[in-house]
Amino acid sequence: MNGSMECRKIWIEQCAATEAIRGRFGSKSALDYLIDEKLFTFLAAAEQDPEFAAELPAFVAEIRRLFVAQELRDYLNQLAHSKYFAQANHELDDLDDLDGEATEEPWLENPVVGAQELLRFFRVRELLRQ
Repeated sequence: MNGSMECRKIWIEQCAATEAIRGRFGSKSALDYLIDEKLFTFLAAAEQDPEFAAELPAFVAEIRRLFVAQELRDYLNQLAHSKYFAQANHELDDLDDLDGEATEEPWLENPVVGAQELLRFFRVRELLRQ
């Protein structure tokens, strides 16, 4: 099987899993899985691999088929406010540093990686709006 077929198989399986997740755990969990976890990872791969990039439009089209536009808008707004544009709680950050624990989002500690993730968020939001 060639690389393009492998990329297609990946997103098709992820979309099928999403339908099962939505049925069992609800839309929020399904959106978390498919967009925040899988689409962001796929997009990062697409930035490096033309075979993933070629499959991105079909993957996005399937996501838009699975969820109504309002669901996607609401989810992306919630994700923006809870993850990408949330105000940092410096007191909690200081406690995490004292305990020696890593933050939940490692990209927050590296400004370059953080900028890349933020750019991916804007790209995902744009892709899902169309």
